[in-house]
Amino acid sequence: MTKLVKLGLASILSAGALYAGTYNVDASHSNVGFKVKHLMISNVAGKFNTFTGKINYDEKTNTLKALEGKVEVNSIDTDNEKRDGHLKSADFFDASKYPTLTFKLDKIDDDKAYGVLTIKGISKNIELDFENNGTVTDPWGNKRVGLELNGKINRKDYGLNWNKALEAGGVVVGEKVKLNIAVEGILAK
Repeated sequence: MTKLVKLGLASILSAGALYAGTYNVDASHSNVGFKVKHLMISNVAGKFNTFTGKINYDEKTNTLKALEGKVEVNSIDTDNEKRDGHLKSADFFDASKYPTLTFKLDKIDDDKAYGVLTIKGISKNIELDFENNGTVTDPWGNKRVGLELNGKINRKDYGLNWNKALEAGGVVVGEKVKLNIAVEGILAK
C-alpha cells in the first residue's frame, strides 16, 4: 500500500512539472530601466542594453516559480556618453572590477516579489511590486511569458556613493533609484 501511495504522489508531482517551463529572457522585447533624481528637481532615466535571464513559470497555475537575471554594467545607457562613462567608473558601478549585477528571486507573495540584488559585490534583499501578465503563443508558435517588476532601492546600500552638494542645498544625484523592469521570456526548446 505504501508503494502505491508513493507512486501516486510521484505521478501527481511529475504531471505538475509538465506544465512548468523554463523561459529565456528575450532581450529584444524586455527592458531593464531605472530613474534617479538629478539636482533634486527632475529625473534622469536610463537602462541597461545587455542582459540575460531565465524564468521558470508554471503555466497550469500561472505561477512564477523562479527568476534569475544578469546585467552587463558596461551596457548602461542614459543617452549621454559622458554620464555613462562616469557611471561605469569607480565613482559608481566600477564596471572594470564589477562587470555584472544580478538578481535572484526568492519568492512571490501575491503582487510582491522578494529577491536578492547584487551590485558591486554587495547583496541585499529587496522587495518589488510584481505584475504577472501570463502566457501567450506568438504567431510563430512560440510560448511566451510576460512579467513586470518595479520598486526602489537606495544606491548607497550598494556602494554607489558619489555625489556633490548644491550651493542652495541638496545634492546632484538622489539616493533613491526607481527600478522599472519589463521581462518577456520565450519557452526554451
